Formats: sequence, C-alpha cells, structure tokens
Amino acid sequence: MVKSVADQLGNKITIEFPPQRIISLVPSQTELLSELNAECRVIGITKFCIHPKSWRATKTIVGGTKKFSIERIIGLNPDLIIGNKEENDRESIDALKKKFPVWMSDITSYEDALAMIESVGDLIDRYADARVVGDRIRGAFQELEKRTPRAVLYLIWRKPWMAAARSTFINTMLEAVGLRNCISDQERYPVLSADDIQSYCPEVIFLSSEPYPFRDVHVDEIRSIVPSAKIILVDGEMFSWYGSRMALAPAYFNSLSLD
Repeated sequence: MVKSVADQLGNKITIEFPPQRIISLVPSQTELLSELNAECRVIGITKFCIHPKSWRATKTIVGGTKKFSIERIIGLNPDLIIGNKEENDRESIDALKKKFPVWMSDITSYEDALAMIESVGDLIDRYADARVVGDRIRGAFQELEKRTPRAVLYLIWRKPWMAAARSTFINTMLEAVGLRNCISDQERYPVLSADDIQSYCPEVIFLSSEPYPFRDVHVDEIRSIVPSAKIILVDGEMFSWYGSRMALAPAYFNSLSLD
C-alpha cells in the first residue's frame, strides 16, 4: 500500500506502507524505533546511535549524523530514511531525497518531541506503541520537581565556548526544571567569549557530556571564569535526546543537586 505523509518541515513524502527497510540518521530517533518494536525493519544507523547497544553489531553503520555515506545508504536501498533538521547536513539530506523517501523531524520543544513520537509511530505502523511511549513520558514529567528559578548556562562546546539558548529543545528542558536560561536573549547555539559568560552572571553552569565530552578537568577551567557559579557535569542525553529517553529525564533532573 502506498501512503503519503508530511514530515515536521511540512514536506510531503510517499512511502510503501508499512516501510520494511528503514535507516535512522538520528541517535534519539534510533532508540525510539527500538521502543516501537521496529528492530527487524531497521537496517542502517549512524555511529552515534549508541542505544540500543545491540544494534551496533546487527545494523549497518552508515557514518555520522553530519557525514554519512550516501553511497553506503544507496547500497542498502532503504524504503524510508528518518532524519532531523538540526542534526543532519542539509545538502546530504537533499541528495538522499532525490532517491529515497526522507522524513525529517524538527524539534525545538517538548510538544514537538511528543508530536514526532506519534508521527513516527504512525509512519511505521506502530501508532499504538507510540501512544504508550508518549503516555509514559507525560506521566514521568508529571513527577518533575520544580526548582528555584536560578540563572543557568548550559554549555555544549569548548574552544570556542558554545551554549544552548532559546529555540532549542535543551532550553525547553531547562524551563521544565524551572530554571532560567541566562542567554535566552540569544537564539540557538551562540558562541560565547569568557567575558560574555561572565557578563551573563550564571548562578549554575551545566557542562554537558555531549556533543563535547566535558569532564572533571573542565570544571576548574570554567570555574576560573565564573568563580561564584555552581558547576555541574550533566548527562547530555537527558537534556537533548527527544525520543523515548525523555521518560528517564525527569527522575534524572530531580536527582541534580543545585544548591
């Protein structure tokens, strides 16, 4: 059966339904496909798709999220490719669209993520499973404890310093916790100098485990810039993975000591 659907960018694609040869180019959406019981139909993933771990031995690795092998993907002959506007290279995605159906997500909020989960479920004939995942996430977020609205800076990169500002999924997660993003006057992922960081007067600084792998050694480095801030190494998956892993995020947020 042929089915026409729209992705989160408003693009229409036509697929053979249900798709049987799926490639995922986004780690959080790969994990979602596992939760939707689509293991037998996923044939390709990226090297950053670390959940579920078993898939790295059973699926073809097509490269990274930005630099994937178009030739390898062509060789797999997928009937559906699932990507994301932010995480994948637009030029490479456009090249794939000329040959295969490519469904793109666009996630900047909690609501976008829940909509994506149900859309992907519908796309692969796993809508009931997707509703279960969505309900589990909604239930988990009802248990989220609101924190004192302190000014927080969420750093994602070093040399140069880069942080998550508004219009990002990470910002949505910070707001859900009750924190105030101190660079909410900026968009997306601005580059910041040490002077910029000081000028925003963050009370709490989160050093994310991804995409830059911040470690203990970097705590002292950022403390030399803002000695008064509380600096915390955080699990980036909990703040930036917008699939089924969201169900684990509230308990993790509740466990963070911000005092």
